[in-house]
Amino acid sequence: MNKLNHFGWLLTPVLAVCAFSVQAADIRVGFGLDALTLDPGNHRSRETETIIRNMYDGLLTRDSKMQVVPELVSSYKQTSPTTFEFKLRQGVKFHSGDEMTAEDVKFTFDRLTQKDMLGGKTSPRAGLLGPMKEITAVDKYTVRMTLSSPWAILPSMLPFQEVVSKAFVQKVGDAAMATQANGTGPFKLVEWRRGDSVTMERFAGYYGGSSDIPPVGPAKADRVIFKIIPENSSRVAALLAGDVDIATELPAHMMKQIQASDKAVVMKVRGTRSFFVSLNNTKPPFDNPLVRQAANHALDKKLLIEKILLGTATPINGVLSPDAFAFDASLKTYDYNPEQAKKLLTQAGFPNGIDVTLDVEGSFAEMAQAIGSLLTKAGIRTKVVVGEGTVLRAKWLTKGQAKTGDMWMTSWGNGSLDPEDIFAPTLKTNDRGNSAGYSSSVVDGLLTSASVETDPAKRAEMFVKAQKQVNADAPWIFLWVPEDVYGVSKRLKGWQPSADSRVNLHRAYIQ
Repeated sequence: MNKLNHFGWLLTPVLAVCAFSVQAADIRVGFGLDALTLDPGNHRSRETETIIRNMYDGLLTRDSKMQVVPELVSSYKQTSPTTFEFKLRQGVKFHSGDEMTAEDVKFTFDRLTQKDMLGGKTSPRAGLLGPMKEITAVDKYTVRMTLSSPWAILPSMLPFQEVVSKAFVQKVGDAAMATQANGTGPFKLVEWRRGDSVTMERFAGYYGGSSDIPPVGPAKADRVIFKIIPENSSRVAALLAGDVDIATELPAHMMKQIQASDKAVVMKVRGTRSFFVSLNNTKPPFDNPLVRQAANHALDKKLLIEKILLGTATPINGVLSPDAFAFDASLKTYDYNPEQAKKLLTQAGFPNGIDVTLDVEGSFAEMAQAIGSLLTKAGIRTKVVVGEGTVLRAKWLTKGQAKTGDMWMTSWGNGSLDPEDIFAPTLKTNDRGNSAGYSSSVVDGLLTSASVETDPAKRAEMFVKAQKQVNADAPWIFLWVPEDVYGVSKRLKGWQPSADSRVNLHRAYIQ
């Protein structure tokens, strides 16, 4: 219950004003999903990371333009093709008051990468650190990372990893890290009520954050509360009622409701997640590239974006977001042309069309139905089958299991905006995210070479060639990169949405 309302009859007018002013300094976020854990090393969830990242900082972070900049380090450099050296800021404090040193950084990354280091199991985040071989504490404020092979994107992947306190983890144990927090971030944990809220308060001893992202200093808000509100309309209602200051994951059709109010505004940013329909390249009919090309010509992406997404997406002709490194803007566009689609089907030996199914999670069922309708009009008669996310991922992504489906509407995040972070897992032969079963020796060779190449120009050239090959092979129906849409109270200042989906509240405040 609201504290002021509950005790208001006991307060003098002066005290009531004071209580209100403290409350007004809080920032409340209407958030769709609760954290899975508060342990930075034991999850692979963007939503979990968003909450954790307000309490923990990383060696590196990203600015508003998604450029990698120092955070807990004062500087860093690559000293050889397989070695990076980091100079830590001095005087950075954990919430416990202990100073962060190189031993904490070494412990953090050993815990992330070494087998069985996390309560007897290996961290699910180990794959985000590629060929990490060894982390060395050179001195109190210097850390060296050694790779087993060159890996140019290491700096781009470090903003996803937060530094923990060695002493704290060893004191409380790995299991307790799930519900306790001791970071170096701008806010410290007050209370986590599972399924309801995560409450944090300003950490007065905060070192100030990245000097590349002004203003530097302690958080401006007294408290931050991530209020868990799974239902979209309930988050919007809470925003318009003044109960939350940010409503995340705003559906496009609710933008008008926000815009028509005098309470809040809509804020948008192009995200980093590529959406596509994965076509099963391992069996008929989509083992034929002509059929896959036909499927791409069957969709009017501009119409879908305009009518269903209300303009909140950018169409793509390949794997990458337009914001990604080495994005090729010259890729062939598969224009909407149902007659061309039918012609390609005939050339592939299907003059009477084909019958297929399209798997989709419930949250994207409306879009899948629209896609299925367009495919059907072009001779690709499509039945949409709605399934549960974990079941569909098991069906399409289990290694060594024969793929039985025809099509799957899905997506892959690319928070680093480096091609390797999305290209290799989804399109390299037998890689972990290759739902299409696509296999190209040309693409495999280019991705393998790009992974160890340290010259940016040469890497870019390889990725451009790989994009052109994938565009021609059309293992997917290429769809779009959506915008992340937020409803934001007009009282909230100092905050803008970030392309990597983080809700960083260090510099935000209520006016």
